[in-house]
Formats: sequence, C-alpha cells, structure tokens
Amino acid sequence: MFFSNREDDVPLHELDNGNEPLLPSQRNSPRLYDYVLVADKVEDMEDQIFKKQDAFICELKQKDIKVTRIDHHAKVFFGICAPEEIFAKYKYLLKVSDACNWSGEQKCDLSVSLCTRIRIVHFVLYNTFIGSGEGLTELLCQGAFESIFCLHEKQEQKKLKKKWASWLAVMKLFQQPVTDIKDYFGEKVALYYLWLGWYTRMLIPAAVIGIVVFLYGLAFFNTSPLIHEVCDSDIIMCPRCDIGCSVWNLSDTCSYAKVSQLFDNEGTVAFAMFMAIWATLFLELWKRHRALYVSKWKVYDWCEEEEELILEIVNNPQCKPKEFRHSYLRSIVVLLLVTLVLVVIIGLTHALVICRVLTAILLSKSDWDFLRDHATTIAMLSGAVLHYITIQVMTRVNKIVAFKLCEFEKTRSFAATEKHFTVKMFTFQFFTLFSSLFYVAFFLGRINGYPGKYVRIAGEWRLEECHPSGCLTDLFIQMAVILVLKQTINNIFEFTVPWLKLCFKRTKAKTVSKKCGKCCRKACREEEGNFDPCDPCKLRNWLENYDLSEVNAFSLFNEFLEMVLQFSFTTIFVAAFPLAPLLALINNIFEIRLDAIKMVSLERRLVPKKTNDIGVWTRILEAVGVMAVIANGLVIGISSDFIPRLVYRYHYGPCATSNSTSLDCMTGYINNTLATAFLSNPEVRKDFEYLLKSGYNITSCSYKDYRSDEDQSLTSQFWLILALRFAFVILFEHVVVMCKFIAAWFIPDNPIRVKNERLEDKLKRLQKELHEANAIYSSKCTEV
Repeated sequence: MFFSNREDDVPLHELDNGNEPLLPSQRNSPRLYDYVLVADKVEDMEDQIFKKQDAFICELKQKDIKVTRIDHHAKVFFGICAPEEIFAKYKYLLKVSDACNWSGEQKCDLSVSLCTRIRIVHFVLYNTFIGSGEGLTELLCQGAFESIFCLHEKQEQKKLKKKWASWLAVMKLFQQPVTDIKDYFGEKVALYYLWLGWYTRMLIPAAVIGIVVFLYGLAFFNTSPLIHEVCDSDIIMCPRCDIGCSVWNLSDTCSYAKVSQLFDNEGTVAFAMFMAIWATLFLELWKRHRALYVSKWKVYDWCEEEEELILEIVNNPQCKPKEFRHSYLRSIVVLLLVTLVLVVIIGLTHALVICRVLTAILLSKSDWDFLRDHATTIAMLSGAVLHYITIQVMTRVNKIVAFKLCEFEKTRSFAATEKHFTVKMFTFQFFTLFSSLFYVAFFLGRINGYPGKYVRIAGEWRLEECHPSGCLTDLFIQMAVILVLKQTINNIFEFTVPWLKLCFKRTKAKTVSKKCGKCCRKACREEEGNFDPCDPCKLRNWLENYDLSEVNAFSLFNEFLEMVLQFSFTTIFVAAFPLAPLLALINNIFEIRLDAIKMVSLERRLVPKKTNDIGVWTRILEAVGVMAVIANGLVIGISSDFIPRLVYRYHYGPCATSNSTSLDCMTGYINNTLATAFLSNPEVRKDFEYLLKSGYNITSCSYKDYRSDEDQSLTSQFWLILALRFAFVILFEHVVVMCKFIAAWFIPDNPIRVKNERLEDKLKRLQKELHEANAIYSSKCTEV
C-alpha cells in the first residue's frame, strides 16, 4: 500500500486566532480525492444533461471508484477517488514489463508515486464509457460536465514555491530542483525545465561571443574608411520612389552606415560558424545531460506503447489494442492542405511587402521633413510591428488548422496526435515568423531592378531598395523588433492575465472561506483516528483549485513552442543580429521563474505524464540546426557585403592595383559599388520624369549595382563577385557541416557512467530471474 500527502494538509486551514490548525496533520494519510468533476446544477431529472451526468457517475461507481458530491450555488462538484486495486494491478503489470527498468534492489518505486496515481486515474476517467458510447471527452464538449482537474498538494506547493517558483529564486539563476518537479508534475514537465535550464546555460558562451563581435564592430566605429566615405561623400543618389521622392546625398545616411558597420563586419562570419557548431554541441551535450536524469529516474527504458497497453488493461481487462493504420490517401490530402496553408502564409508575407512599399510612398509625400527623410527606415520599423501583429493573429489560426488536420488524420493515440500536431504547428509558425525575414535577407534590394527598368508591383509601385552600406541592417531591425516585442509582450500577457483572473475569482470565494473557518475539528474526524474533512473544508479546497486558470494537454506544448522558436531566432539569422543570444539569455532567466510561478500558483495542476525524452522536439531542434548552417551561409555570402569587400580589397582596391601604402585598402569601396544613371537615356528619363517637372536640374544620379555607366549592362566584377558568393556558401556549409558531424561523433549520447549503471542493472535483473527459474526447476525435481 502506498501513501501520499493530501491536498488538505496542515497548516492549510487555521482558526481565526491563527494558533491551532483546523485539521490534524495528514502527512501519513491516504489521498482522499484524485480528481474533481465540475458541472452545472440541473434540477430536472428528465433533462438529457442530468441523465448523462448520472450515467457517467454510475459507470464510475461500478468500477468501485468513490464519488463524493457537494452542491455549491449553481455548480455541483464531484470528488473522485479510485480504489487501491487499480494501482496494485498497474504496479504488477509494470513489474513484469521491461519498461520499468527494475532490479532486485530497486522495486520500481515510481509505480506507486502520486504522479503515477494521478495519471492512471486520468486515463481511467477519460476512457470510461457510458451506454451511448460517449466518454468524458465527449461529455465535456457537450456540456454535461464543465471541467475536470486534479488537486494541488499544498505542502508540495509550498516547497516548490520556496525552492523554485518565486522571483527570489531568480538569484539562483540555473539551479532548479528538477527531481522535485518530476515528483510533483511528472517527467514530461521536469524534462522541459531541465532542457530549458540547459539551453539557458549554454547561451552564456554564445552571448559572450556575440557581445565580443558587437564590440569588435564598435571598436572600428570611428576609424572605418567605409563610414568616412559615406559621411564625407557628395555623391547624388537616385530617388527611392517615383512620386514625392527627390534625389538625395549619400552623406545623408551617415548614421545608417555606422549601424551597418556594427553588424556587417568580418567578425560576423566567425560568429555564424561558431553558432552553427554551437547548435550541434548544445544538442549533443543535452542528450548526455538528459541521459543522466532519466537513468536516475529509472525511465531510461520506458516504452510508450507498453505504458499505454498497461493503462488500457488496468481500465478494462477485456480491451483490444488500437492497431496501427496508415492511409496514403489521407497523407496526400494532409500534405496538400499543409502546402495550401503555407502558400497562404507566404501570401501574407507578400502583403506585408506591399504594405511596406505603400507606407514608404505615403511617408515620402508627408509635409513633415523628418518623415520624408526617414521614410524607408520608418517603413521598415512599421513593417516589423505589423509582422508581429500578424504573428499573433496567425498563431491562433495556425493552432485551429493544425488541430483540424490532426482530427482528419485519425491518429492512433493521443501521443501520436501530439507528435503530428507539434510538427504541423511548428511548421506553420516557422513560416509565419521567418517568411518576412527570408524576404528581407535574400530578396530585398535584389529584385527591384535599376533606373530605366524598375520592377513594379501591379506596374505602378516600385519595390524597396537596400542602403548602399548593405541590406543586413534592414534584417537586423526586423529581427530586433520582432524578438523584443515577442518576448516582452508575450511574457507580460502570459503572467498578468491568469494573475488578474485569479484575483477576480478569489474575491468571490471569501464567503466559503469564512464558513470553513468556523468549522469544528470534531466535524472532520472519524473513529480510530481517521479523518474525513467536512463538506465546507472539502469545498474550500476544491474551489481554490477551480478558480485557477484552466490547463489542457497542450499547455506544456505552448511553452516548448515559444522556446524552440526563440532557439530558431537565436541560430538561423544570428549573423545579422549577434546580440540575439544575449537577449535570449536575459529573457530565459526570467522565463524559467515566470513559467514556474504560473504553473505552481496560477494554473491548475497539469496531469503528470511519464516520458524519457522531449519527444519530437529533438528532431525539430536538429532540423533548425541544419537550417541555421544554410541560412547563415546564405546571409554572409549573399546578403552581407563580406564577399564584395574581400574582392575589392584583393582585386580592385588601392592595395591590389598599386604599391602605395598611404591609403587604406578599402578606400573607394563605396564609390566602386555604385553605378551611374544618366538622364540622357530615354528610359531613365521616363522613370524620373517627375523630377524634371519639379524643377530639379540634374544630369545623372547613382545607385547601388555593378553595372556599366554607358549601357547599364552587368560588369565583369558582378559576375566575379556572384561566383565567389556561391563558392563561399558551398565552402562555408561543407566546413560547418563537417564540424557538426565531427562534434556529433566525438560526443557520445550517453555518459559512460549511465551505460555502466544500465549494464549492471540488467545483469542483476537477469541473475534474479535465473535464480527464480532455478528455484522453480529445483522444486519440480523435488516433487518428482
């Protein structure tokens, strides 16, 4: 028989004088209630809702499940407590299963833990069917029951609050009582916080090197010849739009060129390579870190299918296993529907591009000089904010679509549904977040054409152009706005909304608390020293849990999704934003405690789930690591000016064409990247016709491109740079991928200590089984 701390333990209810606890200590008392069902009170016994409620409760009682009913205003509460026989069966079946990883000295203590008890009762409740074939899930959807929740253990709550779920625990930084979390919330939640803590710890070297790269760009802030060339230039640049834009001086964008130098320098190449290898090291070291804990928790050999079969047999000995099925037709339809959703998301990205173009045009016509002068930058910022709003809207839409697709697939089990939902939801969110960034990184300023042959949307609006200092700053602005807004605003709403809801609900429950405070200790006692709290005491505790924010099977998924998307931001475009790991580190230090406080104090208790890994998220993180290598290679090779600068330094610059050392090797680089458009060309004159009508007396203007001044054809320098860009991308990706494979090979997934412990554990188990077999054989021989 097993025991656990009850949810009504002292010192919970105290007398008004605060000196004597209302109930005696129940540290060694059996748990009275596992779950609480809540329903609307129905007086009419002929009502269909009442009949469904009554039929379900009768079905539970037939399984010897204790049900206690308490009415409260317009609600009725049912306290559910399962018999000990259910858990004895589970313990025995787990013992004979290899999933237990048990030995002679370790009798699989996890099988009798409180988390396991809650999980078993949860499975039994949701798989208890009434005559009409409707389970608890259907009854909840139909309104027969309002909600179901398991009760918090107040003594364990207080311990977790003190050690982990408080803002004072922020000072402990990376210390988390993961074993205590496992004992209270189950292995699945514990592994999430173990992974989050490990991820946060691994962000420290990435953040430090990101700061070094940023400081490297800052060190050459005032001495860079590229900045001086822009700031001291008198070059007249071509207008950025058709109407309302005039020619402008290159020196007007001096500040923009300075910002570009901070994030587009030689250090970003090394940092991008480091982050790609860092992602691999993070995953490989995480596997080792995870192995230590799952081996310690005795769930290393846990098998999901065996666990599911054990729970089904415990619930119904005559059950039949759900067979694996696969339909190629359904898979094709789902694939087509997913593709359709992705096309819609990419279409939204095009809509954002059009909005940015129109915003830039409207701002250029403004009467305010500041708006006209910074029209492009403001349009970029507004586009980033609009992108963030789109992300928030599409997150809800994506979740609904992913659920519907999973329902259409008709997956075999909830675990399979969760896996398929995770893959679909992450894919949708990834495209929602990164489609706009991919446009800025690889298409902005490269498909807009040139004077005389501009590319226009609907034949009317010109596409955006990059700054002469490069497009990487635009990507940095986009990432910074999205990352900062997403993390700060999400965290604020994630914590304050359930807190405010709880405060509002608790003000309505004071009458019940006062009534319970007047209760006598004798009313809560039974003979022989046992106890059973009186109805007001039970109801008070149930209401405290009922007032907490609702949770569901995907509550932890939301936390994982948020962090994995942050991991994607931190690795995929880190070449454009070296400070991303630092922002992620600062956010995660508070995120751990915020999630802990929310989970322990503001939300109902999650159903404990057993597992030995973070599931499909591991493969998603591996895929993100591969995409990080590709994206960073393309950002450096295609988006940044790293390759053009190298070509100029060693082939076209003063150091390559003359023996003079008085000039810096990059002197004249900006001028080398500009081409000239002459208004004597009829096509150019047609594009800039409004300038001539406005009275501007110019004969030519410059724009960023490698084109001939005479006929605007691409120069040999363009083709040389293009060839070297692709060569760099191929070389970069092969070198980094090779380093990733070497790192993955060099670091084993399991520490030697874990391997030896598992080997010894298996040896003891086999020796014991052999000893029992010999004993049986000997007894048979004696009988003969």
